[in-house]
Amino acid sequence: MKRTSRILDGIAIAGQIKAEVAVEVQALVVRGITPGLAVILVGEVPASQIYVRSKVKTCGELGIFSEMLTPPETITTDEMLDLIAALNAREDIDGILIQLPLPKHVNTKRLLEAVSPDKDVDGFHPMNVGRLQSGQPGLAPCTPAGIMEILRRSDLPVAGQNAVIVGRSDIVGKPAAMMLLNASATVTVCHSKTVDLGSVTRKADLLVAAMGRPGFVTAEMVKPGATLIDVGINRITSADEVDEFFPGDEDRAATFAKRGSVVVGDIHPAAFALAGAYTPVPGGVGALTIAMLMQNTVTAAKLRRGISLGNN
Repeated sequence: MKRTSRILDGIAIAGQIKAEVAVEVQALVVRGITPGLAVILVGEVPASQIYVRSKVKTCGELGIFSEMLTPPETITTDEMLDLIAALNAREDIDGILIQLPLPKHVNTKRLLEAVSPDKDVDGFHPMNVGRLQSGQPGLAPCTPAGIMEILRRSDLPVAGQNAVIVGRSDIVGKPAAMMLLNASATVTVCHSKTVDLGSVTRKADLLVAAMGRPGFVTAEMVKPGATLIDVGINRITSADEVDEFFPGDEDRAATFAKRGSVVVGDIHPAAFALAGAYTPVPGGVGALTIAMLMQNTVTAAKLRRGISLGNN
């Protein structure tokens, strides 16, 4: 089948957002304000270290002050709470990000709720969840916010569309549902207990897959012409899986031969041929997350100082 589906380039859209954030930062600097982000990285988790370095690097590129705190894996919940309290009190820090996952002995929920809602650039605090639900200005979770930016900047319709989300996590599924609802989509949220999932997904004009299972949404589950938003980033490490998901794809086969793994989303690649538009993996939604974190940091800097979000 000749592919005519439109590829939604998350890397290009992220670049647009970061360029706009850099302009906002410079306008704030002129007023004597430098937005600041503190990132807490506990212990030695290689994947988390890569993510944090990327975040700190992007801050530097856009003119945002950043500070990385690296407490040992043995840190206690109470010690973390003291660290967060100190950051909450600092005027030069506008955003606080706790890199997850945390060690099992640390109470993640208590720590996330201890971050000041005004500095909660992850958008996880119950107060920011409430602001999102009620349509108030605030700090929204970065990945769902990135999904909305992809749709908006790609001129894809949302209002009146039948939107289906597969996955109900607090980080992606639930906030994405609320954002789409706020944008006047008709929203259905599916999950592991949904009966006859395919009968629901096949009605979706806009399908968001965010359950963390490689290739779970198959071509048979997709409405022809639908917009497919693939949030999944799953690493597959067997040759059989590479053949299953990417038959005849020489580039993927070469990547697997070199690295011993390739990345696949939650939507089976064969389904993209049916789509009107889709986000690739990699290069789709994942590229937006850091860009939206930078935007949230600038938004926090403005909201904390009573500066209108419409003006620099």
